[in-house]
Amino acid sequence: MCSRCQLNPVIFPPNNTKGLCKSCFFKYFERKFNRTISQFKLIEPNEKIGVAISGGKDSLSLLYLLNKLKSKKRFSIEALLIDEGIKGYRDRTIKDAKDFCKELGVKLNIISYKDEIGYPLDNLIKKLKMKPCSICGVFRRHLINKYSRKLNFDKVATGHNLDDEVQTILMNQFRNNPEVSARLGPITGIKDDKKFIRRIKPFYLITEKEVTTYAYLKNFKIKFCECPYNTESYRINVREFINKFEEKYPGTKHSIINSFLEILPILKERYKNYNEINYCKLCKEPSSKEICQACEIKSKIK
Repeated sequence: MCSRCQLNPVIFPPNNTKGLCKSCFFKYFERKFNRTISQFKLIEPNEKIGVAISGGKDSLSLLYLLNKLKSKKRFSIEALLIDEGIKGYRDRTIKDAKDFCKELGVKLNIISYKDEIGYPLDNLIKKLKMKPCSICGVFRRHLINKYSRKLNFDKVATGHNLDDEVQTILMNQFRNNPEVSARLGPITGIKDDKKFIRRIKPFYLITEKEVTTYAYLKNFKIKFCECPYNTESYRINVREFINKFEEKYPGTKHSIINSFLEILPILKERYKNYNEINYCKLCKEPSSKEICQACEIKSKIK
């Protein structure tokens, strides 16, 4: 039975042995979402928030909840979708995103690799001897920041959940990248810069399982599919490792996040002057180097 009423449970959230029914789960999930925004002061009144969406469960659940909250918290939203150009995958999720935004009455901005870079990701992979995620991650970050500024967003909300953050923390540990970890957290970055639009993660304390369940029970008309290039990523191996560990030792993921939040202020203080924010001499976007990674990859394409 549900731990809060007498109905059958639909999910057993972390640290809840009795589970929650559909109605109680919705209340639990939305309270957790709202509490994360308040606890970490992710959104201020009168801000314009860009919502980075892909057409998947995480980002569309995020868009739905922010749209539901905006009048109460007095902020506005627009959606931003980056079309990498992955045949058979992104074209399908774009349709879901368009339909969802139309249903909610939210403006959708779509930026494509083909228009901005000259080639879709499928073609870039053939031209460059680089891993798909290494190319895609650089250009996605570059274009999200560039167009968030052009669209006058104060912040960009992303659908990254607790599982995503745990994976990133471990990846940085395995690669000995503490200075990169210093930029993580519910709101990214170490210092403010006029050209860098900071990102917020309202699902920071919510697991992937909980987000998936929420989207499914809400009957969002989306396809539960993953990027076909995911199988080639370092992250997928880390994800499988931590999932097996969580299965054997429940609560591990939450322990990692809670421990990380304890040391995050120390990391941010230590690395606040580690890399000064400069500007790429070619595209003028924020960069720690003379030429940013996006422009370096563009030069290889030519």
